[in-house]
Amino acid sequence: MDIKKLPVGESDFKKIITENYCYVDKSLFIKEIIDRGDTILLLPRPRRFGKTLNLSMLKYFYDCCPEDLPRTLDTPSLENKPVSPPNTYKSLFDSLAISKAGPQYLEKIGRHPVIFLTFKNIKETDWESCFYKIKQLIQDEYSRHYYLVDGKTLLPHELDYFKRIIGLEGNKGDYENSLEKLLIFLNRYYGNKAVILIDEYDAPIHAGFNNNYYDQIIDLMRNFLCAGLKDTGQYLEKGVITGIMRIAKESIFSGLNNPGVYTLLAEEFDDKFGFTEKEVETLLADFNVLPMYDRVQQWYNGYKFGNTIIYNPWSIINFLAGAAKELKPYWINTSDNKIVETLLSKGGKELKEEMEILIRGESIEKTIEENIVMREIDSDENSLWSFLLMGGYLKQTEKRTDASENTFYKLAIPNLEVKTIYKRIIQRYFNDKIENKKLEIMLKALIEGDIKVFEEIFADYVSTSMSFFDMTGDPEKVYHAFVMGLLLWLDPAYQVKSNRESGYGRYDIMIIPGDVSKLGYVIEFKKVRKNETVESAVESALKQMNDLKYETELVEQGIKNIKKLAIVFNGKEVTIRES
Repeated sequence: MDIKKLPVGESDFKKIITENYCYVDKSLFIKEIIDRGDTILLLPRPRRFGKTLNLSMLKYFYDCCPEDLPRTLDTPSLENKPVSPPNTYKSLFDSLAISKAGPQYLEKIGRHPVIFLTFKNIKETDWESCFYKIKQLIQDEYSRHYYLVDGKTLLPHELDYFKRIIGLEGNKGDYENSLEKLLIFLNRYYGNKAVILIDEYDAPIHAGFNNNYYDQIIDLMRNFLCAGLKDTGQYLEKGVITGIMRIAKESIFSGLNNPGVYTLLAEEFDDKFGFTEKEVETLLADFNVLPMYDRVQQWYNGYKFGNTIIYNPWSIINFLAGAAKELKPYWINTSDNKIVETLLSKGGKELKEEMEILIRGESIEKTIEENIVMREIDSDENSLWSFLLMGGYLKQTEKRTDASENTFYKLAIPNLEVKTIYKRIIQRYFNDKIENKKLEIMLKALIEGDIKVFEEIFADYVSTSMSFFDMTGDPEKVYHAFVMGLLLWLDPAYQVKSNRESGYGRYDIMIIPGDVSKLGYVIEFKKVRKNETVESAVESALKQMNDLKYETELVEQGIKNIKKLAIVFNGKEVTIRES
């Protein structure tokens, strides 16, 4: 096979099709957009799941006057009928699935003027810079339609307005009305309805939330979008908006005529963003790495959009593009994950316990709000879990509805790639509290079986760091979470499991080496109770592990060198004994 180039970071549909890039055919996205009765559609998906490329495809499909062709409409049509320019981008779609969907779809190619704005790169740290970049973005789209100035369809005051936008001389109100104005101008020039494509509308909103200009950006985006999309049906063919989530209660979409909102929980469009299992299998075969399918699945699979299993496309493309075909976290980016890290780092004891459940590969059950209230994500539990799900940091595995019609979702970490962000959050905390060299020595002592050195350093960590884990409530769970956080550094050479059945009971923690010749561990936590000594607590813990044969899972995996550790504590005083 003639292996094509991989579009790493490339999201221009025309360039991908015409310059021999590998393209996973998502052109039936166009059919689904047309088939939906909604004039305005909001399609939230996690970042880097192909939203910009899909909107770019829509732009080239609809646009009735491509940028690289002369605009020869000397006498613009003012009648209510489509304009047919001499050429379109029809050839881009000749080999794609949409070309076989039927004449009712093909006849729409090149029939509508298009407004296309992507906010994905507006992530400024202050309001003034953010507003200026938005003004430049609008300026660029007006410049793309500069032919309107000479088209004899703008009134004198409209010409003045157009030139203010082009010259970055408009006031805030001018830019808030700019989407609506351009929509009207294009409709008048072409005598046909326009298509509005807004990509990553909420990127500057997340930046505003992070950088303390949230109120200003919410106000601007609300006025901008509502002016362009509210009560403009006589000018608008379709309005398609993408983002990570639907921002609720700030009234950004208030007053719109029942926009269709299709989140990743909806069955509609469930296979149009990201790669399906079949698409990934085909890609791996094309690039001669199909034997790696199972490992690729562990790293990048696990998302569930509607009823479809989805892979992260950004990660798959970057994996295939590398000569070494290295499995690593391509999607995780520190700056993009700032909100998540901040929220999870300052959470209380219950949140930390739930993080520990997720990290060990289990699920938690929560109600999910599809409309995210940004102001409440750091104080309202449902908003936080909804934010993590919609952002791609969790997946939904099951859904149930109770007798009161309340819907609950089981949530889990999607894959190994996303698991790294949760590990990094915990690791960053420990990095602030713990010297890396001492941590390396402690873990080296553990895997080599030097329990005296392990105990000495571990006890020191407990005295300096345990305040992070609220000691009220059940202290055994607190120590459990603390130790799990420390043991994350053993990954991937060791698998750390928690609260699983083995033998005749459930162990607290098990450390399973990838190399069966290495040392494996079973760990049991015990609090020194009233009228109990440290030694009696140690004996009780060791006896429990021996009697219930917690080591069974290790033995079944062929591990012969096994230690059982009793970690006994009285407040912050720790004693560790081995069997």
